[in-house]
Amino acid sequence: MRTSTPDAASTLNQPAPPRFVTGSLLRHIGVMAGTGAIGLIAIFAVDLINLLYVSMLGEQAIAAAVGFAGVVGFFHLSLYIGLLIGITAVVSRAIGAHRMADARALATSSLVITALVTVVLSATTLLFLEPLLQLLGARGRVLELAYRFLVITLPSSVLLGVGMACSALLRSVGDARRAMLVTLLPAMVTAVLDPLFIFGLGLGLDGAAVVLVIARFVLLGVGLYGAWRVQKLLAPLDLNRLHADARTLFVVAGPAVLTNLATPVGAAFVTHSVAQFGASAVAGQATIDRLTPVAFGLIYSLSGAVGPVLAQNLGARQFDRVREGLRASLWFMVASVALAWVLLALLQGPLIQLFSLQGMAADMLRAFCTWIAASFFFMGALFVANAAFNNLGHPLWSTGFNWARATLGTLPFAWWGSHYGPVEVLAGQAAGAALFGSLALYAAFRLTRRLGP
Repeated sequence: MRTSTPDAASTLNQPAPPRFVTGSLLRHIGVMAGTGAIGLIAIFAVDLINLLYVSMLGEQAIAAAVGFAGVVGFFHLSLYIGLLIGITAVVSRAIGAHRMADARALATSSLVITALVTVVLSATTLLFLEPLLQLLGARGRVLELAYRFLVITLPSSVLLGVGMACSALLRSVGDARRAMLVTLLPAMVTAVLDPLFIFGLGLGLDGAAVVLVIARFVLLGVGLYGAWRVQKLLAPLDLNRLHADARTLFVVAGPAVLTNLATPVGAAFVTHSVAQFGASAVAGQATIDRLTPVAFGLIYSLSGAVGPVLAQNLGARQFDRVREGLRASLWFMVASVALAWVLLALLQGPLIQLFSLQGMAADMLRAFCTWIAASFFFMGALFVANAAFNNLGHPLWSTGFNWARATLGTLPFAWWGSHYGPVEVLAGQAAGAALFGSLALYAAFRLTRRLGP
């Protein structure tokens, strides 16, 4: 008796379609952005928790030192996020085209390349650390504290970079929950250990630095377990294809890294501009810098979350779904920013008290929560556009727009604000974001309209 036709048998033997080429795009983006945001927020929450506890020590110089150290760390983190975007794009594209052997080989090569890049970056930063901090405006005791904190934490940046790369691999295959755990568990470790090391053992700022290193070990362990043992995404290393895989990765990751480095360059100039107003202003800036990615975590996660959705549909040549995905991303961004802005406006008083802010620092946070936070509608537009550029074959567009915002959209505006006060510096930065975020989004929609036959 014949149990199936040849056509039916052929259908049964076909592999299941990649996760994002069917179903609701808004739901896919919401799930990926939501879980990605929890993971990304967890990374930044480690710094926020550290700042919260060291603020309780009651010394403004310590909070300012954490601020300067954060600017240096932000350069590293931005580079890692650029690599993450590249890894997600190339591995997702291979998965979307049903080339799993290539995807696994690319995954392994990506981790090796990430490890090499992070080692070189950490060593170079340590070599020039003191001049870098002085260039940012750190002086005296603040400089001494920031230097000591970074000497302890910078070597562990390698753990952070490779762990984040593992998280990118998990997102590439659609395992959003496990990708979230890669960074969520280290944040939980930080929240538990920080009070013990800072207050219980009396280590102060050094205790916060030691906990940060421990948290990064946890991050790497969870990431490797998920990518290697659970999802089986890592093939044996093939040195013969490492060079070719590096070229494939850096076609996207190179411009993405350059794109992401624009943000800390702009932030460094803003910190330098604010530093002239004293330690209180730097402490206020440090609080805003750490609060922002936690409050707007959904927006910060969009470039990485939208990327796999667009890339899989591009690989499957479903161009209408690519265009629809960009529109869904924009709606998701607008709703997320509106919610975060309302919460910041309502909670500004408790936040000022929680971080023990006074004088100029309190004025800065109050202005940010009340009206400057609205600039994230335009920052969100830039992140959505970046996802489109990076995953639709035009990563240099992303680089151009981000550097334009960080230079033309930040330096003259922040310089103008520095003649009046730290709040005006922040307002100038927001004005530049509005201009270049709008232009980038317009270019992204024009790009998607040209897709297809």
